[in-house]
Amino acid sequence: MKNVPSILQIGEILVSSDILTEYFCCDYDTCRGACCIIGDSGAPLLESELEPLEREYPHYEAWMSVEGRDKVAESGFFEIDRDGDLVTPLLHGSEECAYTRFEGEGCFCAIERAYCAGRCAFAKPISCRLYPIRASVLRNGMTALNLHRWDICKCAFEKGAREKVPVYRFLEKPLTDAYGPDFYAELCAVARQLAL
Repeated sequence: MKNVPSILQIGEILVSSDILTEYFCCDYDTCRGACCIIGDSGAPLLESELEPLEREYPHYEAWMSVEGRDKVAESGFFEIDRDGDLVTPLLHGSEECAYTRFEGEGCFCAIERAYCAGRCAFAKPISCRLYPIRASVLRNGMTALNLHRWDICKCAFEKGAREKVPVYRFLEKPLTDAYGPDFYAELCAVARQLAL
């Protein structure tokens, strides 16, 4: 493998090179959707997601738990966390996202379940879809994409390594949806140039 710089720039997006060099593939059979119920804050939301989150609510609310619907009725479709960021609401005294749906021993995103069933036009927050990539907007207006490591996703990094699935390949659709096909094509081209 060639010597890979730690940061790559594609247009106005700075990409941490470990997004190209590391492997990841969700291992739901092991984690059972723990990312929906563990964390010190809700999932990050974009301002542009607030309107579809509310608009599509009649299409996905039936997929939510009673407690989740009660939380939304009480405090709305989003919260502002201690860092001042927009996030999905959490249930009282819990780390559980209000939009979580339990099925058997596992949990899923109720919004995504409704979307996959063709009932909802909003897939789920892009921060959830892009994980383990975390996106942040820098002061200069550029976007930075960094790889986030979380203990509950250790099994996904291990599965990705076994199956040789690079992070950027696993996240082809959300990366394309978020940043466009030209960005994703260039990301793949950079990976090929680096012989990854």
